[in-house]
Amino acid sequence: MALAASPPPTEIIMTQYPQLLLNPQADRRVKKGHLWIYSNEVNIAKTPLKSFAPGDLAEVCSASGHPLGLAFVNPNALICGRLLTRDNRQKLDSKFLQHRITQALRLRETCFPAPYYRLVYGDADLLPGLVIDRYGDYLVVQVAVAGFDRLQDDLLAALTKVLQPKGIVIRNNHGARELEGLDDAIQIVGEVPDRLALEENGARFEVSATTGQKTGWFYDHRVSRAYLQTMVRGRRVLDVFSYVGGWGLQAAVAGADHVTCVDASETAVEGVVHNAALNKVTDRVTAVRGKAVDVLKSLVAEKNQFDVVVLDPPAFIKKRKDQQAGESAYRHINELAMRLLGKDGMLVSASCSMPLTRELLQEIVRGAARHLDRHAQLIYSGGQGPDHPVHPAIPETDYLKAQFYRVAME
Repeated sequence: MALAASPPPTEIIMTQYPQLLLNPQADRRVKKGHLWIYSNEVNIAKTPLKSFAPGDLAEVCSASGHPLGLAFVNPNALICGRLLTRDNRQKLDSKFLQHRITQALRLRETCFPAPYYRLVYGDADLLPGLVIDRYGDYLVVQVAVAGFDRLQDDLLAALTKVLQPKGIVIRNNHGARELEGLDDAIQIVGEVPDRLALEENGARFEVSATTGQKTGWFYDHRVSRAYLQTMVRGRRVLDVFSYVGGWGLQAAVAGADHVTCVDASETAVEGVVHNAALNKVTDRVTAVRGKAVDVLKSLVAEKNQFDVVVLDPPAFIKKRKDQQAGESAYRHINELAMRLLGKDGMLVSASCSMPLTRELLQEIVRGAARHLDRHAQLIYSGGQGPDHPVHPAIPETDYLKAQFYRVAME
């Protein structure tokens, strides 16, 4: 009788990176597609986190030593590992980044006819901690992890190879960098104009990439703003937390009778005026500087009424400790907004707070309506556009809500 052939020995693949060994069962989320590794999931007895410097690359392995991929490591952060690729033999260089950026570009070119969009949306584009917005020939880059700080030269080379931009703004002056122990800085590569131009839903805007909020513009609400345009012709619109007029000016371009934009920032209000002139709607736009709650209360006291009120506040809930106060803030502004709506008015209640679920926002609006003896009907629920794709395994990538309510008298 012939003896059965012995199975081939298990191939041991050596990489150039040190190992980061996980605890038993701690690989389950990663195997399901998640990209984050928490510090309490690491076997620090065998692979101590203190042996890594922020931004080091490591080969992540299960408790049994099975390779799971390559990740950036930051030993000082709760999310101590961010997976970049599941191929532990992959060389993480400019060529790798070119491939990832090209993948992201193909999606955006499929979805949008003009080059104005979020080109890279972090984890959802398998480039954790990296955000890139495109303004035609110009790019604005934000880096939130130490690993991409180290790979900046490779990143710039990849962007140049794929897109040939005229200029790049590296806008690294945001709060997320503090969590990684990174310094704030703004760097300009090439030549970048004072204002970057973009087009959205038939409206034109110019924003500053160095002094504006975040990366200069908020592309995420594009789809919901387009929906707003279908219902504003001949109507009076109030845009609260307007920034440079993203919602309000698109309503004016779509034929709104009059638009009032409210923001606490003098620079933002100046941006509304500038962009109103750019779209030739100055005669139908009023820009008001003031804190949102104060302006809303004043408008209520003056018995002003609007057909449409848009609330697009900054994130009131950034951390778990903010939950109760944040929910209260959302409830307060929604109730004030409803007081300003005339018969069959429309409320657009938006939130970029990831911990505030769609269901909870809906409950807040319901409660505000009942308190005022109004009847709220949800007619449309929007989220982030396709240039902010959701990673199915990472709920944190799904953060944006825009709920449209008809608010009627009982």
